[in-house]
Amino acid sequence: MSSLKLRKEYIKLGQALKAAGLVGSGVEAKDVIADGLVKVNGETEYRRGRKLYGKDVVSFQGEEINIEN
Repeated sequence: MSSLKLRKEYIKLGQALKAAGLVGSGVEAKDVIADGLVKVNGETEYRRGRKLYGKDVVSFQGEEINIEN
């Protein structure tokens, strides 16, 4: 599990995937989210604008990102 430290109050899901290096672009993030391949806290998420806060966990292709304050 990797961690992503918040610089602000929250980060959007698409931005988090890019920042963690799990996708190469915003378009790719949009596509994998729309295809239902991303989970937030164990539930499939279809909104790339979903706000992530500290303690949220994002799962994609066997990788997990822990969002930290």
